[in-house]
Amino acid sequence: MPVRRFLPLSAALAAVLALPAHGQSLIDLYESARSYDATYQGARAQFEANVARAAQSRAGILPYVAASAGASHTNQDLDVIANAPRSSSVRDFSNQTVGINASQPLYRPAAWATYQQGKRQAEIAEAALASADQDLIVRVGQAYFDVLSSQDSLALVRAQKAAVAEQLAFAKRNFEVGTSTITDSREAQARYDLVLAQEISAENDLQVRRIVLDQLVGRPGSVPLPLSTPVVLPQPDPADVNRWVTQAEAVHPAIRQALIAVDVAGLEIKKAEAGHKPTLDATMGYNFAHNPNGTSTSTTGTRVREASIGVNFNLPLFAGFATENRVRETLALEDQARATLDATRRNVTQATRTAYLGLVSGTSQVKALEAAEASSQSALDANRLGYQVGVRINIDVLNAQSQLFQTKRDLAVARYNVLLGTLKLRQASGTLTQADLLPVNATLAAAGTPGNTPVGVGR
Repeated sequence: MPVRRFLPLSAALAAVLALPAHGQSLIDLYESARSYDATYQGARAQFEANVARAAQSRAGILPYVAASAGASHTNQDLDVIANAPRSSSVRDFSNQTVGINASQPLYRPAAWATYQQGKRQAEIAEAALASADQDLIVRVGQAYFDVLSSQDSLALVRAQKAAVAEQLAFAKRNFEVGTSTITDSREAQARYDLVLAQEISAENDLQVRRIVLDQLVGRPGSVPLPLSTPVVLPQPDPADVNRWVTQAEAVHPAIRQALIAVDVAGLEIKKAEAGHKPTLDATMGYNFAHNPNGTSTSTTGTRVREASIGVNFNLPLFAGFATENRVRETLALEDQARATLDATRRNVTQATRTAYLGLVSGTSQVKALEAAEASSQSALDANRLGYQVGVRINIDVLNAQSQLFQTKRDLAVARYNVLLGTLKLRQASGTLTQADLLPVNATLAAAGTPGNTPVGVGR
């Protein structure tokens, strides 16, 4: 049987995954998403609204100043009927007033509690914005690596198609010279048709994921940079799940929000209890009144200038038990806020442990798949050689090819999952920032340089 040399497919794969000269890094696309993504822009607008709402709470403890002015004209028709004969008179007079009055709260416990709540609400808004920023980082990372994963899958399917086509041509040639059966040709043809269907699916999946990425970053035709060669994946630091959990309990935005919500609930109790307490305000004013034609009780024109200063004291005595019931309501709401805090802590702890274990497992899976890739390549080489010398059949070679390409796809996906897992772990612990994109970005090829491409299936 003539021996046929199988040409390497690495050149074809490199052409499929050729890196454009102007690809975008993960940080580049994240910056684009920050200025375009509607979800994040909505979160920023909500943050600004919450900060403005919190600032409104200062009004209750600051002075209130108002200017007033008014003018009126009165027509008076007076009938005197006490004496006979009855007499009547008609008078017209006008009135102009202008003044300025101010008040300053001296003791208003409810207003002071509202002011303290406003400051806490501003802190909640900051934590909510931090959560939105972390969510954006993960969403961009997910979309970025989804595109790379789809590109790899399509390239591998096309490489597998080339390998199966080569095997199909070899089987047909051997059948023509009588060294193999028609079964080999039909098996290769069936596998080739299957790979064609997989190629169509992979092309569609890549187009969909590119649309998702473009929509997220607001940049049509965005081109993510592939992984550099060799691939060096970042490791979790610290390598201790308990330290991650401790860190999460200290700084996670969701826990911070829940903690502040407990403080806000406590201040709400103080506001309710203030319904039993007095209030004291300082007042000051200056008013001017001009009555050129007199008033309803005087015919003499007057000008009145009045300056005043004083204090107003108010003590609630009975409000129909509204205050007592309001206090009971706020006490129950504080209990609810504490329960929410406990639930948030447990959820964050669970999510952090899950993310850490997932990252550790993913790293081990990458190592196992790298070994499996080498083993699958050796198995394919052995089957090809056996087929050439007549100790293996065509289906053995085809199965070995499928196993190798499936391993390559699994390895590519596992690598992307590890990179994304590093971001998700920091998100789960509440420490994710833009700076955490740097080690992930460092695994990408620089624009205009060769990236990581799947290895060919033949030598």
